[in-house]
Amino acid sequence: MKIYNSLSKKLEEFRPIEEGKITMYVCGPTVYNYVHIGNMRPVITFDMVYNYFKYLGYQVTYASNFTDINPKITKAAQELNINEREVAARFIKAYLDDLKNYNCNIIDKRPRVIESLDDIFKFIETLIAKDFAYVIDESVYFRVSKIKDYGILSKQDIEDLISGSRIEINEKKENPLDFALWRKTDEGEQFDSPWGKGIPGWHTECVVMINKIFGPKIDIHAGGVDLKFPHHENEIAQSIALNNNYIANYWMHNGHININNEKMSKSIGNFIFAKDFIKEHNANEIKIAFLNTHYRQPLNLTTKIFEEAQNINNKIIAVLKKANLHLNINHLKYTKTSVKDALFEEYMNDDFNTPNVITLLLTLVKELNQEIRTQGKNILLLTSKILTITNILGLTYNMPQLTEHQREIYNKWTEERAKKNYEKADYYRQELIKENIL
Repeated sequence: MKIYNSLSKKLEEFRPIEEGKITMYVCGPTVYNYVHIGNMRPVITFDMVYNYFKYLGYQVTYASNFTDINPKITKAAQELNINEREVAARFIKAYLDDLKNYNCNIIDKRPRVIESLDDIFKFIETLIAKDFAYVIDESVYFRVSKIKDYGILSKQDIEDLISGSRIEINEKKENPLDFALWRKTDEGEQFDSPWGKGIPGWHTECVVMINKIFGPKIDIHAGGVDLKFPHHENEIAQSIALNNNYIANYWMHNGHININNEKMSKSIGNFIFAKDFIKEHNANEIKIAFLNTHYRQPLNLTTKIFEEAQNINNKIIAVLKKANLHLNINHLKYTKTSVKDALFEEYMNDDFNTPNVITLLLTLVKELNQEIRTQGKNILLLTSKILTITNILGLTYNMPQLTEHQREIYNKWTEERAKKNYEKADYYRQELIKENIL
């Protein structure tokens, strides 16, 4: 299979570090508020990636962090009149509730900064000892000038990076691009360190947690495209300094989200929390809308794409209801064992081309409808293919066994139809609709 590597800016054949195993890290949220719908795009995207690797038979270890020490959390604590730990706990719970409501997987590893402080201290001390970091006024900065490959991910020259840098200004720094590994602060939550009271730098946390969980190098590091610079660039710089590598063999980035052709922003009032969005659209419709645009492309959320997603979801629900009824009545048992499909794998192996996969799904839905109408022999096979693919995409559909009561209603319906007693038949049909069978 081929994956687009943001580091090389080209499609590359995927080869894991260890045969049969994959290590994957996706940057998680800073837990100072409810997450917005843009934060859900990497969740949905890399949930799908994880599912597909599992389908291929890989043993996958998937980690995603919580940034639970941050100035934004301190500000939220002041506004909410609670402490930082309470803020973090509140919004971690809210985020996990969002994942549950969106029917996302439980991620294998969920590291937190608060649990990694000793490892962060050791990491920074090593960088200082190797002359890649220096101390100023109880803060510690990374010496960017020592990394000849700095800018390798964002593909910008140094002058462009300086002008685009969001790193805080400190006239004592050796270089404007030098970023904080440890930052002295007199405001809010502070932690004792070898250099004084303060908090860790954002760019250091992920590197430390990756090294702690996986070791010096992983297969895939992923996140939103907005993290390329400075966050991921600075992660790479630290990993070059400490381990002489780029942390990951493959860097994957999903595109950003627009709302009706405008970039999502609080300032223009189109900022949507994930917890509110799920009240307007169900999880399947949201995922279909997201995955019907390739993950690397910008995603423009409009009424039209959700109407299309709802239509696709309804078609899948309708045909699976018919198929489930046929399988139940004919005592054919659907199992959750994955069924292979060559075209599906061809599309997914082409950098997870989910728009083509959704087109394939609609073709399979059409074929299954035809098989059901003609009582064909491929109903179980086509049903299994559809459910295999939808499961990998993160879509959830029920295939319940009929109860004896439901089976009795169905038999009465068919009997009355055969007798052309349409009034009674319609009564039993309505009962089957109430039971969500038709």
